[in-house]
Amino acid sequence: MMRALWSAASGMRAQQTNVDAISNNFANVNTTGYKTEKPEFKSLLYQTIQNQTTTANGTPKPVTAQVGLGTRVASITSRFEQGSLLDVESNSAVAIDGYGLFGINGPDNQIMYTRNGDFVWGEGPNGLTLLTSDGYQVMDTNGNEIILPDTVDSNQVVIGEDGLIGYMNAQNVYTSLNQSIGLWQFTNDAGLQKTSGTYYLETEASGQAMNEANTPNLRRSTVRQKYLEGSNVQVAEEMVNLIVAQRAYELNSKAITTSDTMLEQANNLKR
Repeated sequence: MMRALWSAASGMRAQQTNVDAISNNFANVNTTGYKTEKPEFKSLLYQTIQNQTTTANGTPKPVTAQVGLGTRVASITSRFEQGSLLDVESNSAVAIDGYGLFGINGPDNQIMYTRNGDFVWGEGPNGLTLLTSDGYQVMDTNGNEIILPDTVDSNQVVIGEDGLIGYMNAQNVYTSLNQSIGLWQFTNDAGLQKTSGTYYLETEASGQAMNEANTPNLRRSTVRQKYLEGSNVQVAEEMVNLIVAQRAYELNSKAITTSDTMLEQANNLKR
């Protein structure tokens, strides 16, 4: 019965983490580029209470008797399904239609990746530079910063579906800047390490970043100017998950109450 108490307690702790993850999904339902987080559970070690043996009559009992010791959260993974594309007025906003991620030159030149294309043209060390809303530099396909010539107005910038950046001059003639917004893919997106905001870091589990511009056999993503990718949180699905988590928490609580009642009855047998 003590084993039942600890198993049920582990279930309550796991479901509390589940509710925390669901709550975080609700909180980020309007966050640009946010990806739904889903907890994964695993069973704890099993305790063997009977090995393969025989009965008093010599009949073999080939099946062992094992009892589980509860559960715990194994991981909280991000689901990288495509979010809805939202039409916006910003000329520097871009969304990815596909599997790619933007490359960002983060703090201390640390390379980060994101699906949030809410970019702006801001003053950088070398001129007007494409930046994230947090002020980090957006990388092109060669890993360099994207800079506009001094003679080009940011409102004239045109970003093609392949990420190629150009502008329309006063005569309404298109001129390419010979730079493209960089897009990278990973073998295992779920293995990326989440940092602040909607940024991710490459890990051993995710595999090395693969540049869409020069990696063969990759399905190229499409870049949509004046669009942003919304959160892929499905509110109805998360509501169902929340109800299931609440009921599971209540069941584990009931198991603790039942175990306590059985222990009380066992103690009363001495009287």
